[in-house]
Order: sequence, then C-alpha cells, then structure tokens
Amino acid sequence: MAAPGATHAIICLGIDDIRNRMGRADENVTAEQMIAGLKQLALRAKTRDVTFYGGTLPPFENETFFPGAWTPEGEAKRQAVNTWIRTGGAFDAVIDFEAGVRDPDRPTRMLPIYDCGDHLHRSDVGYNRMGDIIDLSLFD
Repeated sequence: MAAPGATHAIICLGIDDIRNRMGRADENVTAEQMIAGLKQLALRAKTRDVTFYGGTLPPFENETFFPGAWTPEGEAKRQAVNTWIRTGGAFDAVIDFEAGVRDPDRPTRMLPIYDCGDHLHRSDVGYNRMGDIIDLSLFD
C-alpha cells in the first residue's frame, strides 16, 4: 500500500502459499493464516483510502509446473479462502476470477482454453478472460 497516488487495488494472492512447492514445514500456511493476511491488507488499504477489491484464487488441479504441488488439502484451503473472499466483507467488491476460468465439469481445474498447458498459469486467452471479468465501472 505504498504506491503514491493509488486509488484502487486488486489482490489475487495465495496460490503459491497453498502450493508450498518446496514442502518446507516453516512455509506451511493454514486457510486461517491466509485470511488473516488478506484482512490485514484490506485494513491497510482502507486506512489509506484505497478502494480494495478481492480476487478469488483460480483452480490449479494437476499442475505440471511443479508436479505434486496440488493436493486435496491445498484445494480445501483454496476453497476456504475463496469462500471468505466472497463472503467475508473485507473488500469493497469481489472479482470472481475462479468462476470465470474454472471448468464447470471439473471446478478444481481451469477450462483448457484458459490454461497455458501447465494447469497453473493462464494462457494469453486466460489472462484476457481475467481482465474481461473485471467490471470497469468499479473504477468510476
């Protein structure tokens, strides 16, 4: 929140925390810890009169960027964090990136058109989709 002149911000943060690809015990986080961090960021934004939007975390089942980083336990964390983002009331609005890129038949995965091929990162079409999900009237 140290960007002079910023009036609005979107946060979509946490997949790497869930993945903990190195498997380091000191880097394991709970959904509650992630939520506490997001609450802190939202509070800091409000104290600086920054309009703050929460972005839900996109799915990443079976990622190949670092095989084994997706787990059912991690998925449960992602779901818990997304539920809180949608219902916790900490943000001025929610941008539901997950709903916009997930596969409706396999909601723990992205639709193939939005997947760059590693099941973690979006393709150019996927990142364009994420941009299209943002309601620009939020910035009026």
